[in-house]
Amino acid sequence: MSSSKNSSPPAPIRMADVAQLAGVSKMSVSRVLTGQHVGEDTRARVMDAVRRTGYVADAVAGAFSSGRTNMVAVLVPSLSSSNFAEMTQGINDVVETRNMRLLLAHTDYLPDREESLIRTLLSHQPRGVVLTGGQHTTKARSLLRGAHIPVVETWEIPSRPIDRVVGFSNADAAAAMTRYLYERGYKHIAFVSSASHLDLRGTARRNGYLDAVREAGLHGPREISRTEWTADMAHGTAMGHGAAALGQLLEQWPDTDAIVCNSDIHAFGVIMACHRRGLSVPGDVAVAGFGDFEISRHCYPTITTVSVDPYGIGRSAGQSLLAAIDGSEPPNTSRRELASFARELHDVPRLVRIPYEIIQRESA
Repeated sequence: MSSSKNSSPPAPIRMADVAQLAGVSKMSVSRVLTGQHVGEDTRARVMDAVRRTGYVADAVAGAFSSGRTNMVAVLVPSLSSSNFAEMTQGINDVVETRNMRLLLAHTDYLPDREESLIRTLLSHQPRGVVLTGGQHTTKARSLLRGAHIPVVETWEIPSRPIDRVVGFSNADAAAAMTRYLYERGYKHIAFVSSASHLDLRGTARRNGYLDAVREAGLHGPREISRTEWTADMAHGTAMGHGAAALGQLLEQWPDTDAIVCNSDIHAFGVIMACHRRGLSVPGDVAVAGFGDFEISRHCYPTITTVSVDPYGIGRSAGQSLLAAIDGSEPPNTSRRELASFARELHDVPRLVRIPYEIIQRESA
């Protein structure tokens, strides 16, 4: 029998080995690997030692010892939306600097599904949760408050925040677009709303349109009732809804000269329907969107829209989350580092208002 068969397998790399190579304590290694606040020099030395040794942390054991994993839970309404994809990228780019990873799930715009996902994701002991929107079931709010971890709501400024907020007023943004059209001389402005009452941000945009029309002393509301459409907007049929809405709007209000759309996807559908009818955009009817999606920059004519920064929303949400995590878990660092850390926390408010902008293009 060869000696190689009698030899013992190499011992696994331990956290103590990483600590020894990096010249730090095991506690410092643990802090780095669980995303806690440490000095940049310590973080760099630990991560270099991890790479050199090939150490793989035991996430389960870490969760048992610390009570939390290095995961951040992120819930978005849809995985097919470029806006939510960019937001998620922004969150990831921030939290991965602390060696944290994302647990991602989509709610399909369904409050009950969001509640169920929150329950499931909390069972994985995440360090924090990022949500889309500010409307949640009573039980979901209770679960999140009871978890005693940071929660960041995004894309809207709710009237009753759970914890931290990174967002803007969808109603104000839609009102600004409506006023923009009015100031450019359009006096018969309609609104193409979401196909689903579950899209609460779409509802807020509709309310902003209604407020602006009322303030300008224009006509009554010109919109297609959401109850006339099936609740399947979340499955990518907004383009078809926009096209169908044009015919209904012109049938009821033939003098309509401008249309504010709930999203650029709706606006694209309206514009394509105008082409089929031989209508000029914006000569016969102006069309405005919301979101500044890539399609708005490449269709013909290009779409005037409300622009927000999805990636910036994600980065701000990630920074807010880390500030909250660090605030609940003070770093074991020097006085100088602690003073710097306190300044960082002061610079990250609990409410971050994201600016929006009217982007003038060819369609209005």
